[in-house]
Amino acid sequence: MNKKVKLVGAAVVLSVMTLIAGCGTAANKSTSSNPSNNGNKNISVVLKTLSSPYWQYVQAGAEAAGKKLGVNVKVVGPSSESQVMEQVNMIQDQLSQSPSALVVSPSQPDTVVPVLNTAVKQKVPVLLIDTDAKFDGKTTFIGTDNATAGKAAGKLLGSMLHKGDKVVLIAGALGNPATDERIKGAKKELIKEGMQIVAEQPADSDKSKAMSVMENILEKNKDVKGVFAANDDMALGALRAVQAKHLGIKVIGTDGTEEAVQSILNGDLAGTIAQSPYNMGYQSVENALKVIDGNKISSRIDSGIDVITKNNAQKQLDFLKSISK
Repeated sequence: MNKKVKLVGAAVVLSVMTLIAGCGTAANKSTSSNPSNNGNKNISVVLKTLSSPYWQYVQAGAEAAGKKLGVNVKVVGPSSESQVMEQVNMIQDQLSQSPSALVVSPSQPDTVVPVLNTAVKQKVPVLLIDTDAKFDGKTTFIGTDNATAGKAAGKLLGSMLHKGDKVVLIAGALGNPATDERIKGAKKELIKEGMQIVAEQPADSDKSKAMSVMENILEKNKDVKGVFAANDDMALGALRAVQAKHLGIKVIGTDGTEEAVQSILNGDLAGTIAQSPYNMGYQSVENALKVIDGNKISSRIDSGIDVITKNNAQKQLDFLKSISK
């Protein structure tokens, strides 16, 4: 490892320790509200689904905030992220119960906006998390700055390589704003670091598709040194293709899923840029309560990222397991 890697690695570790410390202590924050006076306040949280670990982390954060702040929190979500109308029906059902505030992560923003307008008419504050929407009535959007996540990934990957090395970018579905922003951020940083981008292809955030895409790329580019994938499933798929050819290519993902973090500990993935779904859930309830109490909050709240490498992967894995259902 050259000096550049050591220096950047040290900075990454310092940054990560600070971020994870913030993530671990989120539940210790408090609003100006007195928890003993919050028992009659009800916050409804409607997520994209409750069937995946990522959304279970969001749920855990929201419920932890409710317990800490003494407010009633109900978290619901459809059977899968593709069940858009099921989510719309759930939002309508929650609004029929006259909540004090509504937190929503819209599966398909354009489809959900009409029912969110109903919430505004009922004078129910609406906070969006994870996925934003063109919705004038929202109180705030809480989520990851995806461009920043991409830049962090580009910087991390660049620190592991040498100027002029060839790298590959694997994107999500075309038009997906979150993964598009991650790719843009990573691309900008990798070019700045002097890397040569030889391929940029979508894999629809799917592990199997990413493996196939990576296999095809390696047929034409046998001297690739690094890969950035816009989510962890694609990173793990690309890794399979790399390992099948017994190549020492550095692969970086995004999201910080338990599977990806374990892969890093095993010495397979080189790293991941973790979102903070637990923080996202916690902050949504915390800020909803502030709004209920008549306080103003920022219209955009960054839930933060964690840069995960082998140096801090065990701590991250322990944290993920501690909040898993």
